Amino acid sequence: MFNKKKQPPLKSLVAQGARVVGDIYFAEGLRVECEIVGNISPVDGNASILVIAESAAVTGAILADHIIINGSVKGAVKARLMLELQPNARIEGDVEYGALEMHQGALIAGRLTPLVGSVAKPTLASESIGD
Repeated sequence: MFNKKKQPPLKSLVAQGARVVGDIYFAEGLRVECEIVGNISPVDGNASILVIAESAAVTGAILADHIIINGSVKGAVKARLMLELQPNARIEGDVEYGALEMHQGALIAGRLTPLVGSVAKPTLASESIGD
């Protein structure tokens, strides 16, 4: 599991005020603060962290080792190791997770499925998020 010292750095930011249409592939860490219409996933097999800020709205599937959501996601969510849902998290779609931390106020409209025996594994950018 990730701890504070082992988390990859957040090297990329898509800031508030932007609107992105298309898939996003990131290395190590990404923070999203805007609207994205498309899938989000890591490009390589290194540890990955994805933060969906309170101001963010994603329409598409998301995939990473560690995902923190405080905004809205309409699509499948796959957190191979850890999924943290903060109080303003809103998910419309099926969720797969290694471990789950859900704060009071977070909402999920979809199926929750634990990934049994999950470990970080290399992921190719071409890997299907909905697997």
